[in-house]
Amino acid sequence: MIKRTLVFSTPFCLSLKNSQMIINTREMPDMKRSVPIEDIGCVVLEHQQTTVTLPLLNALSDNNAAVILCGENRMPNAMLLNLDSNSTQGESYRAQIDASEPLKKGLWRQVVEAKIRNQAALLDSLGRDGSRLKPLYMNVKSGDADNREGIAAKIYWSELFGRDFVRHRDGDSPNDMLNYGYSILRAAVARALMGSGLFPAFGIFHRNRYNAFPLADDIMEPYRPFVDRIVHRLHAENRRELTKEVKGELLRVLFADTRFDKTMRPLDVGLTFTSSSLAGCFAGTRKKIAYPMLE
Repeated sequence: MIKRTLVFSTPFCLSLKNSQMIINTREMPDMKRSVPIEDIGCVVLEHQQTTVTLPLLNALSDNNAAVILCGENRMPNAMLLNLDSNSTQGESYRAQIDASEPLKKGLWRQVVEAKIRNQAALLDSLGRDGSRLKPLYMNVKSGDADNREGIAAKIYWSELFGRDFVRHRDGDSPNDMLNYGYSILRAAVARALMGSGLFPAFGIFHRNRYNAFPLADDIMEPYRPFVDRIVHRLHAENRRELTKEVKGELLRVLFADTRFDKTMRPLDVGLTFTSSSLAGCFAGTRKKIAYPMLE
């Protein structure tokens, strides 16, 4: 089932009653809406005066919903995730922790290959020269020893937004739109990983003492072009400000069609395929991570 993503950009009061999220305002306390907790996959709390009860947060956590907290700049700042969302979590954690270095390098090779393939596919779909990336995703070395990911990125961004564009977290538009879309994607990936019994703090490649979710950063890489496609369209339409409407467009990335072999699923569901396959790789029951091919 496709889970709902709820964004609260005005000061709502959120509470729990009968396994439902109750939504109302201080000005009109009798005007209430409700949403079943089991239908919610992601909640974005954007307005600084939004109030949320602890029972609601616990209910969302129990149902493995990702809760994203935004800062004063209305950009995602933190996430709330369940620490006990899978019945075989302990066993999965042990397999993840005990993963050998050759295994992790092999998994990172798969991630890099899938990412560059999807970048090339996006460029081709937009009439750009995706063939320039083909030599880079063919025969990626274990651990991406020759940094094909970085080499591909320079070509990719130049083809996608022009030679003058520099991808930087604090750079000019459309960097802010990319940041927002990636934050939403990262939360959804972390949620899927937790649901598969994996701990997002144990990364494959990303290792930063200040990063609580390096595994989510690893696994989301091949999904980034799905965000890039939306941002490119918005940029082409001359929609350069991160408005409420633009944020709504970016949130729709979770419902983008993703193809796995002969199966088409919304991206939010596709993430569960990827995360469960990764758990299988750690457990030794699979050899390959399941990633979709962007079309």
